[in-house]
Amino acid sequence: MAHKTFISYKYSEARNLRNSIIDALGDDAIYYQGETSISPDLSDTSTENIKRNLTDMMYDTSVTIVIIKKKKKNSNWIDWEIEYSLKNITRKGRTSHTNGVVGVIMKFNGGYSWLKTTSTNGDGCTSSSYDESKVYSIINNNRFNQNPKKYSCDICKTVNALTGSYIAYVEEETFLSDPQKYIDNAYDKSENDAAGYDLTKTR
Repeated sequence: MAHKTFISYKYSEARNLRNSIIDALGDDAIYYQGETSISPDLSDTSTENIKRNLTDMMYDTSVTIVIIKKKKKNSNWIDWEIEYSLKNITRKGRTSHTNGVVGVIMKFNGGYSWLKTTSTNGDGCTSSSYDESKVYSIINNNRFNQNPKKYSCDICKTVNALTGSYIAYVEEETFLSDPQKYIDNAYDKSENDAAGYDLTKTR
């Protein structure tokens, strides 16, 4: 089942990946509610006008795709968009549900080592860690927040990459190969107001 989606990204640095995601959605791209290459340029308008346009696009969506890029956290909007996605917003007597959120890691210099380190534990399990300094706090605070935790390995206490965190990370190439899989995963976690996760909904 397709879900209405919004992509949160820095236009000047990630618009090509945004376009690739929209292309990968195929027929389901009709459910995409965010900016496209033909959207009007709002960069010179007021903050309130930008917020109004963003909320109009985001309010009726159920999954937010966040592009995580190498450059420093230099967007004024991405963490605000994530916060809006996680909150229950009431408009015209109707209250939105918490969006599912998935983080798509953008490739840099042919790989993902700028953010991700993979290691093998003593028991043979492979686990990944991520440089939190390169990611917004609202994302970090919604990582490894499954409650109760369900361990993939009871010895080394690793969790499933997709279900162990409310905001799961997926590498760019992996996401583009099967976007519906990861959109569905994010949506499923948002059901029943994200029951099973301790959410942090503010920046």
